[in-house]
Order: sequence, then C-alpha cells, then structure tokens
Amino acid sequence: MTVKSHRGSLKERRKDARGAAIIEFAIVLPLFLVLLFGLVEFSLVLYYKGLITHASREGARRGAIYAMPRLTGSQVQTWVQDYLTGVGVTAPVTVTVTGAGGATGNPLTVKVDLTYQYVVLPNLIGMLGPSLTLTAETVMRLE
Repeated sequence: MTVKSHRGSLKERRKDARGAAIIEFAIVLPLFLVLLFGLVEFSLVLYYKGLITHASREGARRGAIYAMPRLTGSQVQTWVQDYLTGVGVTAPVTVTVTGAGGATGNPLTVKVDLTYQYVVLPNLIGMLGPSLTLTAETVMRLE
C-alpha cells in the first residue's frame, strides 16, 4: 500500500513557488519603478532649486556691492541669466530685479522663477501636471 502526499511532488511545489514569485514580482515592480523615478525626479527638482537659489544670491551680491556706477537691473538680470546658462539650465527662467542703482542702504531684490518640466513622473502619474514653478528670492542692502 502506497501513501500519497497531499502536497504533491517536490517538482510541482517548486513550479508553484516560481509562479508565485513571478506574480509577486509583477505586483511589486510598478510600485518600485514609481518610487525610483520619483526619487530621481525629486532629486532633480532639489538640484534646480539649489541652482536658482545660488543664482539669485550671487546676482543680488553682484548688484549690491559698492561700484561706480552701480549696476542696473538689466545688468544684474543678464548676469543671472548668463550664470544659469553657464551651469546648463535650459528651462524657461524669469529674473526680476528691483532696487538696483539706488542709494546706499536701500534693499535690492533679485527673484528667479524657473519652470521645471517633469522628466518621467507625469507619464506615470497624470495628476502632477506638466510642470512645476520653482522660485528663489534674495534681498540685500546696497553697500
């Protein structure tokens, strides 16, 4: 008399385990990819935010230092845009300068707006929209 196992043969159990692993992988892979690309996208946003923050700070410093004649608002704008072009920023950038060329002690404000176009995430998650506006603003006293 032969006793049959209710579990089946070892070969059948391995085949079932492989099938379960494939199904688990198929479920987890999209979530992992969204997380991975989200991390890359978030890193790029932080990188561009750092670039425009540095550009606004340097532009305000350039316009605030004592010089005769003082730099005009358009000269500061050009300097900031040239800096951003030099570091490889190709996204649309708006530079606003107020208070340039004023008297010593007056505030000089440099504001940089960058329209960041998402690279991957809008294709995966439709509710994000096509772009994000990043803003950096620096205020310094004229020397």
